[in-house]
Order: sequence, then structure tokens, then C-alpha cells
Amino acid sequence: MPAVSDLSLAIGTARACDALGLARASYYRDLQPQPPARERPIPARALSAVERQVVLDTLHCETFVDKAPAEVWATLLNRGTYLCSPRTMYRILDDEQEVRERRDQLRHPAYKKPELLAQAPNEVWSWDITKLLGPAKWTYFYLYVILDIFSRYVVGWMVADRESASWPASSSTRPVPSTASRPASSPLHADRGTSMKSKAVALLLSDLGVTKTHSRPHVSDDNPFSESHFRTLKYRPDFPSRFGSIQDARPSA
Repeated sequence: MPAVSDLSLAIGTARACDALGLARASYYRDLQPQPPARERPIPARALSAVERQVVLDTLHCETFVDKAPAEVWATLLNRGTYLCSPRTMYRILDDEQEVRERRDQLRHPAYKKPELLAQAPNEVWSWDITKLLGPAKWTYFYLYVILDIFSRYVVGWMVADRESASWPASSSTRPVPSTASRPASSPLHADRGTSMKSKAVALLLSDLGVTKTHSRPHVSDDNPFSESHFRTLKYRPDFPSRFGSIQDARPSA
């Protein structure tokens, strides 16, 4: 501690340590030479290199490749085989940098948050599906809506009696003629529902030259425009709680 040493020469060690808020024992301990680090001795009962390799091969075999060391140890013990303790298995795996989730699980990539920026009408569209309550309990109609996120104008919609991947390709959901000037390269955004990710919709958008984007998995606010539109629609005072038939739902939508 050069600063403490210089100050202690001027005002004394005790006063210098008090001024710097440092314990005198720490100051004197740092002045003593540090002993060289000693190597940890190898225990007499430590596994040899061959035995360690046997344990590692056992953990890598097809039977135990996705099992925890404690489960491997218990299974081998039931078979009358003892290689080492579970803690030793963890040490061997740690030396090989293999202490992690051993089960075969899907590794999810890092999805980038979609950026939906529209500076003029018909630049970015969003579409989604919402349920409309039918005449009886557990009966629903499905409202498909395509929305221009800049003007919030509904450019295409339909009501169906069931959700299907083929409905979005039908003529009733295609944009009205007044919005036909939309550039083909502009994205059409949707969430990750089964209909939105279906092969039929993907092929249709590919044929039309439309770029599609999707929300991130398990993220509910990546498609806020359609969700906000549906909430505004359903919370209107004149919006019915139930529809008697699909013909009643279509004029209301």
C-alpha cells in the first residue's frame, strides 16, 4: 500500500490508517511477504486416470447420457457396480466442462424483437383472429381482420364458423380496392398462431411477394395493433355479448 506507507511516514501509521479507514492489522499483514501457493496434494484414494475415464465413458453411454449423476450412481448400485460417489461424478464432469442440463432439451434461439414502423398508410399491415361468442355456451365464430397499422384502417376482414389455415387465402379477406397500392415488399405482421404459421398462408404470401413477420414465442405484446383493435371493438357499448348466428355476426363486425 504505497499511499498508506507515504502517509504513515508523515503522520504515523495509526493516524494514517484512521484517516483512510483502514485497519492497522490489514496494513501490517500486507507488508509481510506472501508465501508461495502450495499445490494441493492428491489424495491417496483418488481415482486414477484410467478409472476416471471409465466413469466418464459410463456417463457418456447411451443408457446414462441424459441422466443425472445421482440417478446414474443409484442405477449402478442396484446392479452391484460402484465406480465412485455422485460428487466425484460431478467433479469429473466439471473438469470436462459438462456440468449442465444433461437431458435432451430444445435450445431456443434468441429471437429479435420485431420492429413495426410505418410512416405512411399501406406500409405495414397486421392481422389476427379473435373469437366471437355464439348463441350457446362453447360456440364461437372467428373474426379475421387485416389492419393497416399507420391509419388503423381495416383493409380486409371475414367471419368464419371455425378457424382454418385455408380461410386467410379466400377472396373475402383480400384487401379492398382502395388499398391496392400497398407495396409488395412491405411486411405483413402476425402472431405465432397455427393459422398464421400454416403452410397455406406461407405459400400464399410467397406467391404474392409479401414479406411476413411473426411475434416472438411466448411474447404477448409483439402484435399490439391487432390486439388493441379487438379490445376497442369488443368494449364498445353497442357490441353484443353473443351472436345468434354467423349472419348476425357479419354485419356487426
